[in-house]
Amino acid sequence: MNIKKVLVSTLGTAAVLGAGLFASTTSANADVRVSVKSGDTVAKIANQYNSSISAIESANSMKNVNLIYVGESLVVPSSASSTASTTTTATQSTTPSQSTQTTSNYSSNNTSANYNAQSTGTTSSAATSSNSSSAKAWIANKESGGSYSARNGQYVGKYQLSASYLHGDYSAANQEKVANSYVSSRYGSWSAAKSFWQANGWY
Repeated sequence: MNIKKVLVSTLGTAAVLGAGLFASTTSANADVRVSVKSGDTVAKIANQYNSSISAIESANSMKNVNLIYVGESLVVPSSASSTASTTTTATQSTTPSQSTQTTSNYSSNNTSANYNAQSTGTTSSAATSSNSSSAKAWIANKESGGSYSARNGQYVGKYQLSASYLHGDYSAANQEKVANSYVSSRYGSWSAAKSFWQANGWY
């Protein structure tokens, strides 16, 4: 028997088995995209795919985990990435409260500083509104070219909302109202929705 041949054959088999093991490990930790069905809740989906509510909430930038729509597409992280997501969320939630407390103490110590803080807040609010308006127009352009009559299967209008969200009323006013409500409940602002769109190709 040729020893070189046996050695090559054995190494080849080990490499194939190793590759198979790596592939199965990778796919086991992959995130899943799920289309919401009637009767689904975030808790039910998390349980079904061995994930967690907080991981799904974080992966989809949801503002209200109790508000999901039939036909909506959700990213469901694997249990491995759920743990990391939960840790990140916990860390992030600590920072804003500390920042707010510092601002509050500073303002109460100095009346002039308090006036300046209010003035800055107004300017900041106007800038945020402008950014949000710009982000809204950006999304509308990406989704439909800004057309209220655009259609793509079940998706309708300027913001390509699922027809089920519009309840048969495809008027421009209803599209604007429903789009604002959807973005507010899911992302908190159009700017956040735009960031999510840029990262995922949809919002």
